[in-house]
Amino acid sequence: MIIDKSRVVSLVYELRVDGSEGEIIESLNDAKPLTFIYGTGSLLPKFEANINGLKVGDTFRFDLKCEDAYGFATEDAVVDVPKSVFEVEGEFDDQLVKEGNAIPMMDGEGHRINGVVVAVEGDIVKMDFNHPLAGDDLHFSGKVVEVREATEEELQHGHIHGNGGGCGSGGGGCGCGNDGGSCGSGGCESDCETNESACGCGH
Repeated sequence: MIIDKSRVVSLVYELRVDGSEGEIIESLNDAKPLTFIYGTGSLLPKFEANINGLKVGDTFRFDLKCEDAYGFATEDAVVDVPKSVFEVEGEFDDQLVKEGNAIPMMDGEGHRINGVVVAVEGDIVKMDFNHPLAGDDLHFSGKVVEVREATEEELQHGHIHGNGGGCGSGGGGCGCGNDGGSCGSGGCESDCETNESACGCGH
């Protein structure tokens, strides 16, 4: 059985930045593969395009330029958030909200996104919502370990059931979405909460 739309796929892979000799930032093995429903939009389109038609046992090796992955970092993604947003029972959580910390938040459409605290200035918290891999070229190498038909229930819910999780990981790595959870975005937030990877989910 080959990888095709609406089939459940499990992959193991190694992810490097800046080419095949670059730094390894994620490695998934048989004990915790990336498992997802192909063609549901939970992974980066160019990632899916590179594994289309493969079968169990096939290996893959490909590069994604940053514009085909998480894009370039932009100043527009650095925003000022009122300090009051981070208050718990009227008290500002200064243990959580400090420079360098990544904080899970929600955008205006209810999508889960991660922001990194850049600075706390007066009544404002400056947050950077660029994906952690924005601006990076990505190199994937790995193997297909399982391909099966998705159940009707899985297709209705948009994510897999049972062991293995839905996002394996990204946000996102990196096959997955753009929210930096590294389980990105959109397609499989529920799975990504407990199963995050760089190759995260959705958008």
